[in-house]
Amino acid sequence: MRIVVALGGNALLQRGQALNAVNQRDNVRQAVKSLAAVHAEHELVIAHGNGPQVGLLALMDAAYESGSAFPLDVLGAESVGMIGYMIEQELGNVVPKDDHIVTLLTQIAVDANDPAFQKPTKPIGPVYSTEDGEKLAAEKGWSLAADGTGVRRVVPSPKPQRIIEIDTIRMLVDKGVIVICAGGGGIPVSFDEQGHLHGVEAVIDKDLASGLLSKQLDADAFIMLTDVPEVCVDFGTPDQRSIRRAHPDALLEMDFAAGSMGPKVLGACEFVQSTGKMAAIGRLSDLADILAGKAGTVVTLEANGIEYA
Repeated sequence: MRIVVALGGNALLQRGQALNAVNQRDNVRQAVKSLAAVHAEHELVIAHGNGPQVGLLALMDAAYESGSAFPLDVLGAESVGMIGYMIEQELGNVVPKDDHIVTLLTQIAVDANDPAFQKPTKPIGPVYSTEDGEKLAAEKGWSLAADGTGVRRVVPSPKPQRIIEIDTIRMLVDKGVIVICAGGGGIPVSFDEQGHLHGVEAVIDKDLASGLLSKQLDADAFIMLTDVPEVCVDFGTPDQRSIRRAHPDALLEMDFAAGSMGPKVLGACEFVQSTGKMAAIGRLSDLADILAGKAGTVVTLEANGIEYA
């Protein structure tokens, strides 16, 4: 099977952890154990998020007083190069030495007129207290959104339209290479009137980008790994229930948070509707059981509406 795995931020940096290289590498070292087990039996393509990392780079960049801060597309490229390097190195330490792994910086085109540019929803950077977040927002002109008991900066998250390097990715995967690509949702770019590419100030949601990648690679399964075991309804309330399996049509009728579970659900449903294959959302440590249909939330045309755990 050809499997696209999209690593959520928890695979790189757990909630509440300090944003530093030691913590990130420790988490990557744990993540690659599950990935190596999948690679032993299947073709593996890895995508990943970069919200905390690109947010930190933006903060560091803003501290430079020259007035020439780098835009988010450049900072995104920096972050996915860093993350890809760590995944590539740690995965290479546990798979057979003759296996090939490569990180490919991936440009993904978006529509410059996407309405997302008028309504930022994608969280980046660390979680702040409400007081600290509001001070930074006033100082830097940020938009904020609630995240747990605090707030995070949010930026535009336009829908991915086209993967510029898809032919290269497909060629590498066909040759048996483990490809780490579409990191952070890809580097956001757009075409001008002359057909030339340029970067745009945004961060593409990695789950929607990974879903597009899965469709264009004709993947047999699309797995999104996060820090919760299943998709839940009435999350955080006494009525919370976990979904074990769901038909995409039924799942799309439900409401999920735009900045967190919403894009995962949408990405899973679009992949299943367009391919007839399976998608799933679950916890990294449950990856083997998710593929076996024993854990996580599986989205499939074979489900009878919403089936609760």
